[in-house]
Amino acid sequence: MHIYEERLSVPRSWWGLVALGGAGLAVAAIPFGALAAVIAAALGIAVSATLVHLHGRVRILVTPGSLVVGKRVIPIEALGATEILDEREAFEWRTARANPYALLLLRSYVPTALRIELPGAWGGAPYVYVSTRQPMNLAAVLAFARG
Repeated sequence: MHIYEERLSVPRSWWGLVALGGAGLAVAAIPFGALAAVIAAALGIAVSATLVHLHGRVRILVTPGSLVVGKRVIPIEALGATEILDEREAFEWRTARANPYALLLLRSYVPTALRIELPGAWGGAPYVYVSTRQPMNLAAVLAFARG
């Protein structure tokens, strides 16, 4: 059972770039013939669409006993204080203030984030940085899940 679920899908404009990339490969392959252009376009679109899909399928889940961030499963008991980050603060925590040991779920197209302390340095990480479109909702759900 999921208390909270969010998928960090890519913006729609990225799919337009996939199509433009395929068209660009088709134009580049025209000197080799029409069939080569069609094959280049199809391969370019297939590869780039797969990569875009994989990048945008990451999920944030909160279950009664854990926070699932991407492939990481963190017990609710291991979570400390949360800090809601606006665009400016999120940028600072992604760049200059970032800790190399922190657990990061970064998506550049998601401007806001939530930073969650890990008091016991769970897994060697001092905090979890989670890109989220709904940081207030995620913080409230985590507070509810902690009891």
